[in-house]
Amino acid sequence: MVMCRYHYGKPAPFITDQIAALEQCGCVATLFNTEGDGIMGYVKAYFRMRTAIKSIKPDIIHAHYGMTGLLANFQRKVPVVTTYHGSDINLSNVRKLSQMSMRLSAFNIFVSRKNVEQAGAKSKYELIPCGLDTSVFHKMDKAEARAKMNLPVDGKFVLFAGAFDVSIKNADLARAAMTNVENATLIELKGYSRNEVAVLLNAVDCMLMTSKSEGSPQIVKEAIATGCPIVSVDVGDVKERINGLNNCVIADRNPQSVAEAVKSVIDNGQRIENGEDRIKAEGLDNEGVARKIVSIYKKVIGK
Repeated sequence: MVMCRYHYGKPAPFITDQIAALEQCGCVATLFNTEGDGIMGYVKAYFRMRTAIKSIKPDIIHAHYGMTGLLANFQRKVPVVTTYHGSDINLSNVRKLSQMSMRLSAFNIFVSRKNVEQAGAKSKYELIPCGLDTSVFHKMDKAEARAKMNLPVDGKFVLFAGAFDVSIKNADLARAAMTNVENATLIELKGYSRNEVAVLLNAVDCMLMTSKSEGSPQIVKEAIATGCPIVSVDVGDVKERINGLNNCVIADRNPQSVAEAVKSVIDNGQRIENGEDRIKAEGLDNEGVARKIVSIYKKVIGK
C-alpha cells in the first residue's frame, strides 16, 4: 500500500511514475490518500487507513513524506518504508516529526545526501532519488520543439524551475538576475502537461533554479535527460547531479552571479551531452529506482 498526500486533487507525478515502475517489477500497489486539513485531517486519515489495511491486507506500507510516514506508523502490524522528499527535512519544525517517523519506520529512503545529513540518519536508510521517465524526457530537435511550443526560433528563453508564486522557488532572485540578461525571456513553469514540459526543456536555452530549499528536484533530472543546460544555486542535490556535465553552472545566490552564469550558458550554446545515458548509468531512470526499492521491500518483509 502506497500512502501519500495529494496535491491539487492527485498524487505527484513522480509518485505515480514510481508506482507504475514498481508494478512492472511485480508489485501490486494500492494508493491511499492522506489529504486533510491540519491535525484533524490526519486523525480522519488514520481511521480510513485502519479500514484500508483490514481490507487490503498489505505486506508493506510505503509512505511518502515524513508526516505521512508518522501516520502510517501509528499502526504497528504492517511494516512501513518511508521516503523523505526534502520539505519534510529542510524545515526544522517538520523535521522533528520526520525524525519520529524515521525511528518508527522499518526502513527509510532519502532523495538527497544533504537530507540524510540534516536528518541525522545513521542506520536503516538508503539514498535513492526519485526516478525519471526517459520515454517522456529525452532529446528532441530544438527547432521542432520551439515550433511545438510556439516560440520563435531566434529568441533566447530561460525556463524558471517552478511557479513564480511559490515562495520557496525564489522567483524574486531569478527575476532580478534576468534584468541583467539582454533580450532573454524568463518562462514560468506552470500550467504545462508533463509532455509539454519535456518539449519545453528541449526548446529553451537553459533551465534556471534559484530555490531557497530543495530535496532532489525532478526538473533537474528532466533537464539532464533532455540535454537542457542548467544554471542553479547550490541547493538540494543539484551540484551532485550536474557534476561533470558540460555547460551547467552552479551560481552564487545573488543576481549578478546568476545573471553571469545564465549569459555564459546561453552564449556557449551547447546542449548537455549524453544526458539520458548519465541518468540511466546512475540508476535514476524509473526502472533502476524501482529495482532498488523492491530490494528494500524484500529485506523488510523477509522474502
